[in-house]
Amino acid sequence: MAPPWLDVLDETIGACVTHRRPDLEARLREKRAQQLDPKLRVLVVGESKQGKSQLVNALLNAPVCAVGDDITTTVPTFVQHADTPSAALVRNASAGGSIFHTPTERIAVPIDQVTKQASAQSKHVVRAEIGIPRALLDSGLVLIDTPGVGDTRSAHTASTFATLMQADAVLLVSDATGELTSAEMTLLKKVMEACPNVTVVVTKIDLVPSWRAVVERNRALLARAGVPAKLIPVSSALRLRAAKTGDQRLNAESGFPDLLACVQRDIVASADLLARRAVAVVASSAITQLVTPLREELTAHDSSHTVATISTLQEAQRRVDELRRRSARWQNVLNDEMADLISDVEYDLRDRTRKILREVDKTYDEADPAIGWDKFEQWLEDNLNEAATTNFAWLMERAEWVAAKVARNFPVYREDLIPGSVLPDDLLEPASKLEKPKIEPFSVPQKLFTGLRGSYGGVLMFGLVTSLAGMPLINVISLGAGALFGGKSILDESDQRLKRRQAAAKAAAQRHVDDFFMKFSKDVRDSGRHIQRTLRNHFSTLAEELQETLLESARSAKRAVQDDQTERERRMREGRKELDKLVTLYKRVQALGGPAMELTA
Repeated sequence: MAPPWLDVLDETIGACVTHRRPDLEARLREKRAQQLDPKLRVLVVGESKQGKSQLVNALLNAPVCAVGDDITTTVPTFVQHADTPSAALVRNASAGGSIFHTPTERIAVPIDQVTKQASAQSKHVVRAEIGIPRALLDSGLVLIDTPGVGDTRSAHTASTFATLMQADAVLLVSDATGELTSAEMTLLKKVMEACPNVTVVVTKIDLVPSWRAVVERNRALLARAGVPAKLIPVSSALRLRAAKTGDQRLNAESGFPDLLACVQRDIVASADLLARRAVAVVASSAITQLVTPLREELTAHDSSHTVATISTLQEAQRRVDELRRRSARWQNVLNDEMADLISDVEYDLRDRTRKILREVDKTYDEADPAIGWDKFEQWLEDNLNEAATTNFAWLMERAEWVAAKVARNFPVYREDLIPGSVLPDDLLEPASKLEKPKIEPFSVPQKLFTGLRGSYGGVLMFGLVTSLAGMPLINVISLGAGALFGGKSILDESDQRLKRRQAAAKAAAQRHVDDFFMKFSKDVRDSGRHIQRTLRNHFSTLAEELQETLLESARSAKRAVQDDQTERERRMREGRKELDKLVTLYKRVQALGGPAMELTA
């Protein structure tokens, strides 16, 4: 017997066909095929370095996903049941296609190398697949580890959101070092728009003594935002340690028994409920998009509002023209502001590096590079890192300000017009190591030779003078003069060598700072171009959507003006009938467990 949500979904697909919305029809058919698949896809999402991969490892008690400071998930990684451990990289049939389409090739790789090879081939690999024998996965559960949201090192970051449309449930991961950020709350709301079956997992509680206070603040945040998501605190490190030692108390302390029970109860054992909720979300969204133009059409064809319909047409045309004018305006604003931003950030970086060089010159006008060079090298690296960090922070603030300024040039300004993230996360990279200058030693034999060379003139000069008084050439006076001249020669040679060491140290520091400036300024320019492209694509898409909406309204109004009275009445009757059907269908969708919204005729 077919589940009840299948009939509702099929009727919604039929409504999309009737109302000529092939885009909605394709989306719903893809959702239908997914829901009939016995597999349950659980997406693990979150920002970078929150412990997503380690969470998957701890759930399965197996190191299937590589973790570490220098390892990052760059493509979605599907972990599912298999009789024997295996791994493969999957390439898609066509660039930009869905990650669930039939792949052109599937390349087997060693299971312990799958993350590393996926990162190396991330431009061509659409996903990684890992199969292991685990009871948790035996029921058809598929855990999907995703790239960090906003992680521009991965060319497949956008695939996280494509995968989200196909998820049956979502585990949103946030570590216990702080409460949920505004970016994470925005991500959570966006996730729930596509998949209402969300559980928030707070990781790394073993590292934060006050994790319980963080969890309570997170619960309060979710309650204030009206987000009905469960929140479960866990420690992957404690879970894996307990699995190795067989310590049941430590395992309970890790929080994973609660998480596994939630997975079994709310996901594996509630597949029908998950399907009903997911279908309710996508069907409600589709019906709402069908109802909006239908209502506009009914209003436009009201025989008692013919004059108003003409005004609607004129207003729609005016709004289209206004949108076109504003499109040129926001593009000029974006180009001008980004040019100013890159120029200002480069000037700020140059100013900071010059201040560092002036401090270097001041230091080595007096200090000896042969003494304390290691401390100076550490000081220089710390100051360059501080300059880069401050400069990058300013770049982030200005980029957000530019995005808000461009958004205000749209006909209707809303906060959601501003993209959530426009910056790469990997701008700050270590510069080359400071080269130690060549320091000439002034050894004892060299000092002795220099002293003898200088004393020769003193002995000879004063010996000749005293010889006129009848004294021998070598006497007390000439020897004393030779000693003075030799000592002065040693001091002069020491001063000259010190100046050469100071000049070499300044030159080495200058070269190092110049290398740092060239590298980081290029990173700044690259980041600026990335920001500009991201904002341009984002706002171009918004402008196209607004224009398409306005043009559709204009076309509806134009059809209403051209139709005669009889045609208008006929279409009004048919429209009301279709609207009533959609409202009835919407109520059936809500009965499946969708969002508590009201839609009336």
